[in-house]
Amino acid sequence: MNWITLQSEAQLDEIKERSSSRPQLIFKHSTRCSTSSLVKGRLERAGQPEAIDFYYLDLISHRPVSNKIVETFFVEHESPQVLLIRNGECVYDESHMGITMNDIVEAAA
Repeated sequence: MNWITLQSEAQLDEIKERSSSRPQLIFKHSTRCSTSSLVKGRLERAGQPEAIDFYYLDLISHRPVSNKIVETFFVEHESPQVLLIRNGECVYDESHMGITMNDIVEAAA
């Protein structure tokens, strides 16, 4: 998995801009949560679809970025959580054990 590290609020503008040409996925990960680690491993084993950019947010280290995601994409905070961004908007979000690569790929199609 080629994670793009998400560590600044300014990157959210880049994600919105890039989402006009290809889907962007944000994975909000808590390094203190075993469920989050399990889901992250499951995504990595599934392999990364070529058509989607994958961003990784360590929300413990970058809590202000996580808070800005809530404001920017109008979602409630969850952890772990994935958000699929297309044309500047969150078109899919899921959390905990509901996160699967198959569902992400289907939502991006």
